[in-house]
Amino acid sequence: MVGRAARRAPGSTPAEGRAEADVDAELGSNGPDGWRVLLAPAKLTRSLRVVGRRRDGYHLLEAEMVSISLADRLLLRPGHGLVVRPADAGVPADATNLVARALAAVGREAEVVVQKRIPAGAGLGGGSADAAAVLRWAGLGGRAVHEPALALAARLGADVPFCLVGGRALVGGVGEIVEPLPFEDRLFLVLCPPLAVSTPAVYAAWDDLGGPSGRNGNDLEDAAVAVCPALETWRALLAERSGLAPKLAGSGSSWFVELGRAPRGGEPAGPGVPPGSECTTGTAAPAHWSGTGVGVGDAAPVDAAPPEEIEGPGGVGRLFAVRTVPASAGW
Repeated sequence: MVGRAARRAPGSTPAEGRAEADVDAELGSNGPDGWRVLLAPAKLTRSLRVVGRRRDGYHLLEAEMVSISLADRLLLRPGHGLVVRPADAGVPADATNLVARALAAVGREAEVVVQKRIPAGAGLGGGSADAAAVLRWAGLGGRAVHEPALALAARLGADVPFCLVGGRALVGGVGEIVEPLPFEDRLFLVLCPPLAVSTPAVYAAWDDLGGPSGRNGNDLEDAAVAVCPALETWRALLAERSGLAPKLAGSGSSWFVELGRAPRGGEPAGPGVPPGSECTTGTAAPAHWSGTGVGVGDAAPVDAAPPEEIEGPGGVGRLFAVRTVPASAGW
C-alpha cells in the first residue's frame, strides 16, 4: 500500500491498496475486524560476551536474551502493502522493512499495518520481532522451531532467530544458535534514550579498545559509550531513578535494570520499583507499568500503558516498566 508518508515498494502501484488515511479511518471506526492480529514482543539482552570473530569480520557472541512485554502489534489480511504507525516511528514502510523482507522470504503476500510500540534503534529488536511475527504467521514458529526456520530467520537479521523462538534463551554464533532456557518471570525498567547507536560502529570500537570484557555483564558497554558519550548521562539518569546499576541492552542505546522476580499473587514488587507503585498479579497496573496488567501465566503481552518521559541529552527518553513473557506470547 502506498501512503502519503510511505515510500513505494519496488513494483507496487497505488491501485494495490488504499491510502494510509483510509486504513487509519477503518481501524479507528471498526477496530481489528477482518484483520489477523499478531503480537511481536521485544527482546532484552540480559548479558552479552564477545567470544570470537569469524573470518568475514562478524563477531561471535554468547548472550542471554528474554522476550518482554513491550510489544508491537501487526494487523494482517489478504492484500498487498505496508503501513507503519505512527508515521514518525523512524521505520521505513518500503521493501527494506523487515516485515516486507520476511513476507518475501516465505513467498507470502498480505496487507500489513505495523503498530509500533518498540522504539526504533533502541537495541530491543523491534524490526526483528516484527519479522519473526510474520514468520510465525507463515507457519515457521510454534513449540519447536527447526534449523531450516532458524537459518531463514538468520538471513533476515541476527536477532530474528531469537525473536522467532522467544521466551528465554542462550544465543550464540552471530545469532543463529538459539538454545531455549527455562522461563523466569522477571521485572525490568528499560530506559530508551532519543539516541541511535550504530551497531557496526560499536563493534569496531570494541576492536579498537582491545576487546574489553564488560564489568557489568555486557562486553559492548565501554565501546558503545565511546561511540556515543551521551549514553553515560542516560545511564546515570536510570541509576538515579532506580537506585540500581544499569546495564546496556545489547549494543544500545537502551539501558535497563532488573527488579527481580515478578510478584506472586498479593506480593509487592521487588526493590527498584518506583515508590508508591505496587504491581501484583491479577490487579490493574500503575499507568507507567507497561504490560504488567497481564497476570502470571497469561500468554499475550498487553502494552497499552504509556511510558514515563525523562528529559536528557538529545531530548526526551522513555522509561518502560516491563516483565518477561514466555515463548508462547508471540504464538
